[in-house]
Amino acid sequence: MTDQQRKILISVEVEEFDIPEEFGQQVNLQEKLEISRSGLQATLTLFDKYEVSATFFITAYWAQHYPELVRKIAARHEIASHAYYHNTFTDADLEGSRLALQEICGQPVRGFRMPLRRKVNISALKNAGYLYDASLNPTWLPGRFNNWRQPRTVFRENDTWVIPSSVSPHIRFPLFWLSVKNIPLWITKHFSRRVLQKDSYLSFYFHPWEMANMDAYALPAYVKRVSGKKMEKKLDGFLRFLQKQGTFCTHTDLLQSRMATAL
Repeated sequence: MTDQQRKILISVEVEEFDIPEEFGQQVNLQEKLEISRSGLQATLTLFDKYEVSATFFITAYWAQHYPELVRKIAARHEIASHAYYHNTFTDADLEGSRLALQEICGQPVRGFRMPLRRKVNISALKNAGYLYDASLNPTWLPGRFNNWRQPRTVFRENDTWVIPSSVSPHIRFPLFWLSVKNIPLWITKHFSRRVLQKDSYLSFYFHPWEMANMDAYALPAYVKRVSGKKMEKKLDGFLRFLQKQGTFCTHTDLLQSRMATAL
């Protein structure tokens, strides 16, 4: 397989910046929204630099505060649902968030990712009109989840596609925001090559609030030590590397190519 045939899926989780509340620090609503907005602007600049086509999983609540920015993103990237709110959820939010995002961005919303990677009711997801779920991270994250026995790559469940985030073969080293932030970049590049050789695609995700300075927040060092310009520099190096390894595409693009091949 050539480099151009390998697919690079970059996804961005656009949400209210509420992670400080997990560690006991309250943040006012406007600040929660604005931190993500400012980081998103830096993200879009990086994506333009490396001609990235990405999938943005956005909460409907955040999108309703920045509809023009969401429409700007939709002109080049895929818009998908990150539920209605980031800190609360009911099954009714599945359809509600999809319809709200579609009204704002003017394009179909086919994908869903549950906040904090909680498990999704696949039957409810299908009934709400989604093509795929991208909530699964098939690794072990202490205090969050243990998905060691789940499939590493794209599969079907109840006639719904599931697109897991990428982890390496065998040891399941996760390729996501915390690994890029805390591990030397050469290690991330090494495992990225392994994933692309084995799976022919790579799925990596991060949050725009990581591109903002978080010194003022009561967060663990593994979250805020590399943030703002430091995180922007790390992502710049990672995207420069990935651009040479394959073709950037959205989650829906990957599924459509697979469905076309199967016909």
